[in-house]
Amino acid sequence: MSGIYDELPDTIQEVDVIIAGGGTAGCVIAGRLAEANSNLSVLVIEGGPSNLDVPTITHPALFLAGLMPTSKHTLFYQGTKENQLGDRELIVPSGGTLGGGSSINLMMYSRAQRSDFNSWNVPGWSTEDMIPYLKKLETYHGSGPRAIHGFDGPINVSRGTYSAERSESDFVQAAGKVGFPEIEDLASLDANNGIQRALRYIGTDGTRQDTARGYIHPKIKSGQYPNLHVVVNSRVKRIIFDNKRACGVEYTLDPQINPGARLRTIRTRKMVIVSSGALGTPSILERSGVGNPEILRKAGVDVVVDLPGVGENYQDHHLLTYPYLCALDETETIDALVGGRLDVGKLIQDKAPILGWNAMDITYKIRPTDEEVAALGSNFQAMWNKDYKNKSDKPLASGSLVSGFPGDPSLVPAGQYFAMSVFTGYPQSRGSIHISGPESADKPTFTTGFFSDAQGVDIKKHVWAYKKHREISRRMKTYRGELALSHPPFSPSSGAALVQLSEKPAGEVTDIVYTSEDDKVIEEYLRGHVGTTWHSLGTCKMGPREEKGVVDASLSVYGVHGLKIADLSIPPLNVAANTMNTAVAIAEKAADIFIKELGL
Repeated sequence: MSGIYDELPDTIQEVDVIIAGGGTAGCVIAGRLAEANSNLSVLVIEGGPSNLDVPTITHPALFLAGLMPTSKHTLFYQGTKENQLGDRELIVPSGGTLGGGSSINLMMYSRAQRSDFNSWNVPGWSTEDMIPYLKKLETYHGSGPRAIHGFDGPINVSRGTYSAERSESDFVQAAGKVGFPEIEDLASLDANNGIQRALRYIGTDGTRQDTARGYIHPKIKSGQYPNLHVVVNSRVKRIIFDNKRACGVEYTLDPQINPGARLRTIRTRKMVIVSSGALGTPSILERSGVGNPEILRKAGVDVVVDLPGVGENYQDHHLLTYPYLCALDETETIDALVGGRLDVGKLIQDKAPILGWNAMDITYKIRPTDEEVAALGSNFQAMWNKDYKNKSDKPLASGSLVSGFPGDPSLVPAGQYFAMSVFTGYPQSRGSIHISGPESADKPTFTTGFFSDAQGVDIKKHVWAYKKHREISRRMKTYRGELALSHPPFSPSSGAALVQLSEKPAGEVTDIVYTSEDDKVIEEYLRGHVGTTWHSLGTCKMGPREEKGVVDASLSVYGVHGLKIADLSIPPLNVAANTMNTAVAIAEKAADIFIKELGL
């Protein structure tokens, strides 16, 4: 009988397919394989707990719980000290529950651009190839061209049950004055350089739309998929090979929950699929002997396959979030809810519409003008000419209007805030993650690489983005100045000095003129405050083996048989979007590939 187990029954010793990781992609693949053939036995091994009926996951407005260090549903990867980041050791969260990142993310509906999939340069993975899967995953409740959206998929895309319409409209008018128009469908693959009132991975009933909810839980509940098994709180140590064929995995129950738990082996008759994300998948491969021989030997692991691309090519979107004082009331931000001034228990009991809100009401994708590009220097101009100039669908920066203070409410006086989140889409910088020892408990060596590009253009992107979103904010009628603790500390005598206003002054707003000294202040602030967008990818990239590729176009790991990877570790290059959509589309396509190979 199928089920979600805290401990796998001893009667299950061998299955057809093992999926190592029940995150965003793993749930999709498991669900689709189960649908393809009810006789195919599928086992998902997930390191974290089940997400079923967890209030902080189900109710979108409680999403900040996943950011807290105490979260039981989040993994926190600690980076090494990085000189270019002011010697900080960045913390990068990742999904640590069934549903993975889709169960703890900020639920913004955002898609890659047409140029993005095409840039991967892998046969079968172009944008035209991916559109059927982008449609297949969604039930779309927005506007825009119907030809590129889906209307009967497992994941609902809607406005949710709540929005702060006054601040939305305020942002729309302010962005228009800066040159960014409102766009009907910013997720159309081609639209760019504008803004949209946000759609979200929130159902019309106000519930989070994660992949466990969409692809797994209904099947388990139905009782019609007896060969679909999920074991939670269980960590995959390594893949077992027989003559370079993946024939099973070793895993153990979470030692924090089950101290002294024994190592258990499950065999597979057909295939092992690793789907533990960009930060988890490389470690499983390396502990299994697949990777750079020098790194493996140093960690005490015997080499099975020399594959030096494993754990390299780490990418994330570099994120800054800037809060502002505002003249919104308590019904228009999430501050009262997060600050404890509203009774969450009563809101849940009353099924309050605000619970179906992620406090992000605008999404945007923007580009600089030719004059702004030139002002950023010759290195930036050369990068722009090469990567952006002739690809008008590629934004330099993306982000959201956040209706509330985006962090620990104890850091600021009780009040009302809005914030601008901004991330840059295509980092030149690269990082890496590698094992330090043979056990799953051994802490990996992780370097984000943020702002480490040789030409220094990644930080220039954020200099431009800071100035641009600040001009939008200053033109909002509800703007009352910058919250100083989260902005660059300009000199009080500078024309860029931060302000606090009792009311919005009348008259036209003119752009701030920044000096070279102001630019240095911005850059220093950026190095001390840039962080993750939770959009980790690229560490087991799809591409030629001689170019440090780890998997081919069919997602087969080079040098072994019966081993696949399907998650956000496989994109060779980044996408200008929040990455859940790309992860689910990759998983939908992967499932089709595996179904065909399995003869289903």
